[in-house]
Amino acid sequence: MTSARIPLRTGPHPQADRMAVAAFVCGLLGVLVFNVFFGPCALFFGAAALHRGTIRRLRAYLGLLFGTVDLVLLVVLSAHNGTISWHL
Repeated sequence: MTSARIPLRTGPHPQADRMAVAAFVCGLLGVLVFNVFFGPCALFFGAAALHRGTIRRLRAYLGLLFGTVDLVLLVVLSAHNGTISWHL
């Protein structure tokens, strides 16, 4: 009995697809913790994935969106507390 392998749907550049997923994950993590690091990472990975031609465009765009939200959240909460280290 042979097992049938189901091929994964990937684009011409599978690394670009992984970058899109990494952008999304970094963006989500940045909303919760350590957004000074995860925000720029999400922006970088999202832009790189789109530039390399990922088929996971929605995740790349969401990574860009969440990365921007991370940095805006950092600026707003830092301005409210008067320091770069913020807490709720």
